[in-house]
Amino acid sequence: MRFTEVKRLYHIIRVQLEYGVDELLPDHQLLKAPLLARKSLFWLKNKYPEKALGERLRLALQELGPVWVKFGQMMSTRRDLFPPHIADQLALLQDNVAPFDGHLAQKHIEEALGDKVETWFDDFDVTPLASASIAQVHTAKLKESGRDIVIKVIRPDIESVIQDDIRLMYRMAYIVAKALPEARRLKPVEVVREYEKTLIDELDLRREASNAIQLRRNFLGSEELYVPEVISELSNEKVMVSERIYGIQVSDIEGLRNHGVNMQLLAERGVSVFFTQVFRDSFFHADMHPGNVFVNPEHPENPQWIGLDCGIVGTLNSEDKRYLAENFLAFFNRDYRRVAELHVESGWVPFDTNVDEFERAIRVVCEPIFAKPLCEISFGHVLLNLFNTARRFQMEVQPQLVLLQKTLLYVEGLGRQLYPQLDLWQTAKPFLERWMIEQIGPGAVIRSIKEKAPMWAEKLPELPELVYDSLKQGRVMSERLDKMYQGYRQTKRQHGTAKFLFGVGATLIVCATILATNGHSDLSTGSGVVGVISWLLSWRTYRY
Repeated sequence: MRFTEVKRLYHIIRVQLEYGVDELLPDHQLLKAPLLARKSLFWLKNKYPEKALGERLRLALQELGPVWVKFGQMMSTRRDLFPPHIADQLALLQDNVAPFDGHLAQKHIEEALGDKVETWFDDFDVTPLASASIAQVHTAKLKESGRDIVIKVIRPDIESVIQDDIRLMYRMAYIVAKALPEARRLKPVEVVREYEKTLIDELDLRREASNAIQLRRNFLGSEELYVPEVISELSNEKVMVSERIYGIQVSDIEGLRNHGVNMQLLAERGVSVFFTQVFRDSFFHADMHPGNVFVNPEHPENPQWIGLDCGIVGTLNSEDKRYLAENFLAFFNRDYRRVAELHVESGWVPFDTNVDEFERAIRVVCEPIFAKPLCEISFGHVLLNLFNTARRFQMEVQPQLVLLQKTLLYVEGLGRQLYPQLDLWQTAKPFLERWMIEQIGPGAVIRSIKEKAPMWAEKLPELPELVYDSLKQGRVMSERLDKMYQGYRQTKRQHGTAKFLFGVGATLIVCATILATNGHSDLSTGSGVVGVISWLLSWRTYRY
């Protein structure tokens, strides 16, 4: 371990001990070292015994810096790992990071763009508009058009800080995984690896730019969501330039009311935007905390959400979407049997899972929740309870579902802050039912035919030749079979039946081989199975 790593590790342990975070460690023989360190090496005591453990953990992460703040934010979504009093405090972590020098930011912008800022911008403000863990934002105007823009620039030297802290996180995760067998279920190394990937993605602003461009395209012309335009020609890995928006932060309830914003419609549109992103586009903004969401004040009676910071997005494949929609609808109808079956069918839990036992476990968790009026039930927490129950049945962590659960909690929380009577179930159910009809109704069949028509048109001319080759090779095989049967002493009827079955079987197997060679796997499998059965029956007829 390098000296810098030792020094950083010392600082991390010191901060953790000063905030009493070592109380989180389980009572285990191998983990008495922190207590020994507190008494003999560090001579440190908990400076904040009057504060709750969750609050102390949050304060410690804030003191440790940007990498640990982001880690705490990510861990706040993993409510399967932490009790509510810890997870709720972690969710309060915000990127309130002290800005770095604006002139240094200007220098890095010029290095990234290859010339002085005056070449492209007027009125560049060295005072940052906002400062976060990974990047900082400055305002300016485009030189040619005078358009107001913002420039996001990566923090200098943040990569080396991230590398050092991630390396230490890995060391700690490996120690915990080896020392505590009961901690292996939490997969500490995998958690750190997932976090590392998230950070690396955020360090490349080209990813955020492409995410913002796609999200903007998906909602172009929409009254529900607006995504600022990215100025692609002035954006790269270290700098991203986009239009500046002027809105009211969604958490500013008083400001929204003073502008006469229709709070009920605004809350309902948040739900609609979420489900549209998930089920229509399979691409959703996965970091919709209040700092990234604003409201367009121009039309308060027809309010529009504004989404910023698209560094973290989630995607779902078609199978995940279908299973998720069916899960939601089964929950609406309290069909716990179907919920259990869907988890098995999707592969989220092992195929040998006892469905009856799984159904009972889901019922035990969910029935007390449904005893409340629907408008008082948290959709996100129902999903959380379901996933926690499924993990008892060896459900593997599904990263896309964790992001979705986190986003749903954000959307639901924001919606009920805006309009406490928001019934997310009532708002979402028609959307899901309509989506399911579109997926399995007549329209879906017609779409499927249209999508596959070019493939069938391409293969159709080949079918006569395939059939001819199959029949030709089948006749050759039949002639060979006639010679094989000449030596057998059987009755004429048995002999003819056996030859017929043997010939059919051989022909079908040959057809199966040809079809498989040409990529028709489904037809090949059926033909092969029937062929083998016919062949076996021919031998049975011959023997008896």
